[in-house]
Amino acid sequence: MCGINLCFVVMCSSPSIRNNTSSRSLFECVKPVKVEKKPGKSSGIIRIEDDGSYVQMNLDGGFQKLEKAKITLNDCLACSGCITSAESVLIIQQSHEELYKVLNENKVTGSQHQKLVVVSVSPQSRASLAAKYNLGITDTARRLTAFFKNLGVHSVFDTTFSRNFSLLESQREFVQRFRSHNQDNKALPMLASACPGWICYAEKTHGSYIIPYISTTRSPQQVMGSLVKDYFAKQQATTADQVYHVTVMPCYDKKLEASRPDFFNTEYNTRDVDCVITSGEVLKMLEKEGVSLSNVDPVPLDSMFDSETEEEMIGHSGGGSGGYLEHIFTHAAKELFATEVHEVTYKTLRNRDFQEVTLEKDGAAVLRFALAYGFRNIQNLVQKLKRGKLTYHYVEVMACPSGCLNGGGQIRAEGPKASKDLLQQVEELYSNVKVQAPEVNQRVQELYHQWLNHSDSNSIEKSLHTQYHAVERTSSALNIKW
Repeated sequence: MCGINLCFVVMCSSPSIRNNTSSRSLFECVKPVKVEKKPGKSSGIIRIEDDGSYVQMNLDGGFQKLEKAKITLNDCLACSGCITSAESVLIIQQSHEELYKVLNENKVTGSQHQKLVVVSVSPQSRASLAAKYNLGITDTARRLTAFFKNLGVHSVFDTTFSRNFSLLESQREFVQRFRSHNQDNKALPMLASACPGWICYAEKTHGSYIIPYISTTRSPQQVMGSLVKDYFAKQQATTADQVYHVTVMPCYDKKLEASRPDFFNTEYNTRDVDCVITSGEVLKMLEKEGVSLSNVDPVPLDSMFDSETEEEMIGHSGGGSGGYLEHIFTHAAKELFATEVHEVTYKTLRNRDFQEVTLEKDGAAVLRFALAYGFRNIQNLVQKLKRGKLTYHYVEVMACPSGCLNGGGQIRAEGPKASKDLLQQVEELYSNVKVQAPEVNQRVQELYHQWLNHSDSNSIEKSLHTQYHAVERTSSALNIKW
């Protein structure tokens, strides 16, 4: 008996690609499916039915329905066949159904698997839900907190708080790289690290060449993972493995990020983020419960500190992808060139997804920053870097056109115009919050001392930084056209 390997070619529905509606790309399957060929049976073709199922048509006229291939997120991370994750791939332990399983287990009296359930919500997802229900940001946050708590969630936090750490560490890292650039020619440009779609692309496509340029600072999601599984767990007199941590994100690739081995706690055999659900999945949960967020009675916002509650939502300046460029630019201008920048001026180049910012001193450009959103701009960026023609010191890189507010996991509207109008509404809601520089957040400064022991660089590296891994290409069949 012999076997054949069928490598299905699927339309990649990664958020980083799908949102670029002017192009579509095909990728080979993450994992080939081995099919045993039965004696006397001729091979045939595979047809995709209207419902998305696969049917194998044999030459003798017979047919059989094929089962879906099941893979883990670790398989996806370790394979060089795709750039980023695809919704069409069955993802185990990363869905709202898994959250329901844990919540239902908690309701069983005397269960040995009781967990402290924590949900951390990204500001981009909150803005998407606010636009869907025509609510304000803080009102949405309070109603969403009530919805999750009605399901059995114990605490609901805002990842804007953890982003303070990401911004501060990115600032510090850039200044260090800038000052050491003469001794290390791969210190600059520093490339942003908060987007998992971009990270997967860099690891799988350009490997060891690009990795040294990527910032080692963890994304807000993974900083929140450290906070919840370490600081908050200790505060609640429990251990990391007894906390089930869920994040609500605008991006499917955040599921991949949470599954990276680098974010696994070997001491307690648990991940920093156990489950990632998207904005769209939260909408599915609301629909499943027969609830409109507009009709949920709001409750006070949770705080990670004792019995405090947050009065209103706080944000950061600099755009819907976290404001990395703006915060690092203003900090570097002051720290390196004693220049106060009160307003960052962006210059749009080939499109709104590629812009640059420059600081001039004595007639010379001393700082050159850029943002590059979407894979077309990213590919141009990487090619210039490889040819030694990239003159930027820092680039805020995001895989999705228009950035995180337009992530593949966000709630969608029907039709191009409706989608454009919805995105504009989400952007307006997102920016309509009180902004605060991370340097002035007193709680963040306290945690640097109490939680991380500010003088202990090992604690900071362990909790706030990460590393990357080049993925060796195992196939030459990848042919990408954007």
